[in-house]
Amino acid sequence: MWEITLACSFSCKYCGSRAGKAHENELSTAECLNVVRQLRELGLRRVNLIGGEVFMRKDWKLIVAAFCGAGIRVCIITNGYRLADEDLAFLRDAQIESVAVSLDGPEAVHDAWRMKGSYAHALESIRRVHEYGIPVSVITALRKDNAPLLQEFYDGTMKQLPIFAWQLQSCAPMGNAAGSDELVRYSFIDVIRWVAKTAPVAPFGIGIADNAGYFTPEEPYIRGGGVFAGCSAGITVLGIDCEGNVTGCESMRDPSFIEGNVRERSLADIWYSPDTFRYNRGFDASMLKGKCAGCPEGPYCAGGCRSYNFFTSGDLYESKYCARESDKEADK
Repeated sequence: MWEITLACSFSCKYCGSRAGKAHENELSTAECLNVVRQLRELGLRRVNLIGGEVFMRKDWKLIVAAFCGAGIRVCIITNGYRLADEDLAFLRDAQIESVAVSLDGPEAVHDAWRMKGSYAHALESIRRVHEYGIPVSVITALRKDNAPLLQEFYDGTMKQLPIFAWQLQSCAPMGNAAGSDELVRYSFIDVIRWVAKTAPVAPFGIGIADNAGYFTPEEPYIRGGGVFAGCSAGITVLGIDCEGNVTGCESMRDPSFIEGNVRERSLADIWYSPDTFRYNRGFDASMLKGKCAGCPEGPYCAGGCRSYNFFTSGDLYESKYCARESDKEADK
């Protein structure tokens, strides 16, 4: 995942990046194209381009073209605010893999967290992306205010959209939402059970991202038939921010997670160093803390999402909101 700019048309109340204005020290065009080259040499297969808002970076087309020309699949995550026809035509011709649009819930909820009218723009963009023949999906960040509205949102909006997938992920108390642990105080197990019930009959795929779970009886239904096999940060994925800092995942937004910078070290040097990403590459079940310590599934889920753990429990190795524990409590 690569955050190519922090410039954004919004300044969402829960934005983990605190996006809004571009940083003065963002990577130049030449530096970005060099990063693309290095990623290709590392064997990268797929990249998610994020912001900020990707389309607000003037040279975004050069970056996308470089990835597509290298045979790397590209997904762009956007707020869907006023996508231009010429941009959609470019994406179609470049044959990017997909576009993902953020939707927070019903119109009143979405606009309250973003900007009045942003919901209508997002829906229009979803339809137009589809009309250009580009696969389109939706990402929803779950919070205390919108998690109870999933059925209403699904019936009133989602079922009518021409999308191939809907990803649900838990909002993390970081960035603009730092210190707002109250945001995540909703019933994870209720969401998981809703997805398990709804996904088999939905006209598109519905899944839950890696920062929510794990190992409830519904697990195969929320992960496409599989199970969560541990945090992949620094194992099969990495993150690059707009200034070239490299982390195991772009959700790991704390200076302590920075493994190097592309202006100072090559990506290969960072990736292959025996000293980087040790929180996952050196993981052992004995490192689990709190209620995760001694859990029979601990060696398999490895304690869940490192970033989410860090920003909710303060420890990398305890999943404070593990739904498996919620499931046991709910069934007592």
